[in-house]
Amino acid sequence: MSRILVVDDDKKIVRLVQAYLEKEGFTVLAAFDGETALHAIRRERPDLVVLDLMLPDRDGWDITRIIRGDDSLAGTPIVMLTARVEDTDKLAGFELGADDYVAKPFNPPELVARVKAVLRRAAGAPVQPHVLQLGGLRLDLDRHELTCRGNPVELTPTEFDLLKLLAEHPGRAFTRLELIEEGLGYSYEGEERTVDSHIKNLRKKMGVKADNPAYIETVYGVGYRLRGGQ
Repeated sequence: MSRILVVDDDKKIVRLVQAYLEKEGFTVLAAFDGETALHAIRRERPDLVVLDLMLPDRDGWDITRIIRGDDSLAGTPIVMLTARVEDTDKLAGFELGADDYVAKPFNPPELVARVKAVLRRAAGAPVQPHVLQLGGLRLDLDRHELTCRGNPVELTPTEFDLLKLLAEHPGRAFTRLELIEEGLGYSYEGEERTVDSHIKNLRKKMGVKADNPAYIETVYGVGYRLRGGQ
């Protein structure tokens, strides 16, 4: 079963999350400060990190930057858990590369559901050998790998699944809600704006310019679509 690292300086919250995750069969590791969390991530290589933002020494923002900046750790799914609920904080978390964001106070079963959803995206659904080729984009669904004009691009599980949905339907305009429901497999009120942060990250990683053979277009008043060239 998957191994989850729960990072929070509130030990009561850690015990609560641990109890619910272990009830679902997960193995749970714990850390109560940023430095300990980083050591555990590097040593234990957990399958997912539930990460509080407000931590002693290194905060969750810093830990996320370090994880996403390390090639050997960059694919680790991250679910942020925090009392900071402003839209700017949430969007900043997604732009750093978080896969999901849960605000305190939280519903433990919902947190477990989100952890499961992110892990499913990280693992990928069983499929026949399949590669999506669109212009300069090559998306290997088995390996969960993207190359853009021949260059490998490291994506989070959430970014990969959003791009996969767009690439499976080139030219189709998706609303933000459709991208969440069809691409990520869940929907919660108020989550639509987080798609913008994931798309921004995808564009940045893909080095998107107007003359690219394949890139993500904004469809004003609707959402996004992937336009492919020959």
